[in-house]
Amino acid sequence: MSDLGDLPADQARLWMHRVAGWAAEYREKIEEQRITPDVAPGDIAAGLPPAPPEHGEKLAAIFDDFERLIMPGIVHWGHPAFLGYFGSTTTAPGILGDWLAAALNVSAMTWRTSPAATELETTVLGWIRGMVGITEAFEGVVYDTASVATLHALAAAREATGLDVRRRGLSGAPKLLIYASEQAHSSVDKAAVMLGLGEDSVRRIETDPELRMRPAALRAAVARDVHARLRPFAVVATVGTTSSAAVDPVPAIADVCAEQRLWLHVDAAYGGALAVLPEGRWVMDGVTRADSVVVNPHKWLFVPLDFSALYTRRPEMLRAVFSLVPEYLSGDAEHAERNYMDYGIQLGRRFRALKAWMVLRAFGRAGIEARIREHVRLARQFADWVEADPDFELAAPVTMAVVCFRARPAGMADEDLDALNTRIVAQACATGRVYLTHTRLDGRVAMRVAVGNVLTTERHLAEAWAVIHDAFDRTLLG
Repeated sequence: MSDLGDLPADQARLWMHRVAGWAAEYREKIEEQRITPDVAPGDIAAGLPPAPPEHGEKLAAIFDDFERLIMPGIVHWGHPAFLGYFGSTTTAPGILGDWLAAALNVSAMTWRTSPAATELETTVLGWIRGMVGITEAFEGVVYDTASVATLHALAAAREATGLDVRRRGLSGAPKLLIYASEQAHSSVDKAAVMLGLGEDSVRRIETDPELRMRPAALRAAVARDVHARLRPFAVVATVGTTSSAAVDPVPAIADVCAEQRLWLHVDAAYGGALAVLPEGRWVMDGVTRADSVVVNPHKWLFVPLDFSALYTRRPEMLRAVFSLVPEYLSGDAEHAERNYMDYGIQLGRRFRALKAWMVLRAFGRAGIEARIREHVRLARQFADWVEADPDFELAAPVTMAVVCFRARPAGMADEDLDALNTRIVAQACATGRVYLTHTRLDGRVAMRVAVGNVLTTERHLAEAWAVIHDAFDRTLLG
């Protein structure tokens, strides 16, 4: 009997059950894990062979090495006291959806290559669009991350200039400019690099005391560049900035874009989820006037990484940039209302919609709304603790589930305060009991706590606050 092909069915079934059991136990006991690994750079690689084995190994040995070599180097993003970056949560429905998608291993590039994958993606995108209050005038497409979604949106914006960059390239084209606030995500700069425009093409616009883009400053910057015979073509407004979750004044920014005929892209990767709440719908004010908007369900709609939804009123511009049907796909591309390969750089596309569909169905709109509302409450509770402590202060308004704050004992210079807050974050994370990050706001270092895990409770925040206080005391004592 040939040993070619897959593992024997009985072995495959045995190990699939074992891995499922391991994953379930990991989720149940994740709170017992040290969040950050106690390893040095190179420790993990040192335990791995420099080349693959010549002959296949038993799954038992491979799984043993997973637990012995890999797990000690894992940062447990799903831990309820992981409060860094933005909320990153793993959910049981999402895990199941990922498993099923891996088992099916279809490519959602054309309708013909998997009708269910294409039509489920369209359906799920419609569900999310309705949940966050985006109108049906916007069509969606799924990418992996908001960085890639923003790249695609700005590629469409570049094509909308009429310069025919797809065919002719940028040779002889005027200097094209993108505008974003000082607080906008670095993906804007990366997109400029990838699109051949260069980092110098990104104009960073000053923000107000609440860290929101100033529309008057945007209008003035665009006017200066037009006067200099440069070519403004796109503005990126942010709903939930990376550092502080600030919300740019989209209606006023849309006015500037309308006056100057600029493409408006709204990065609502994090903040768009707040619009699921009736009391949070304000964050999407003016977004229907945008040309494109990105929302990341893997940030605050409880879908595991990775799943980013880009919506646009001008899908024809995405097609103008990316639609390219080689002969070997011409039969697959015929007679379909939508082939998602036409809307992006990827040809092979994962069946991401399956996990999102399972999460949305398992929790329901009401369940997702309740979880988001609880996260907002928890963040407000943490902010109250900060405001009640004379040695700490809030560093930015709390609009969502992100709290920016800093230690500010009396009589300490700004530079010393920056060093103090940086050390507090490092010491708190070094305990392995909590994970938080720091940023700079108005030039000063601030700590960040972001709530977004379905497992996080008030108890976890209270323990995190105690760890931060302990790090503060130990740092001051020196």
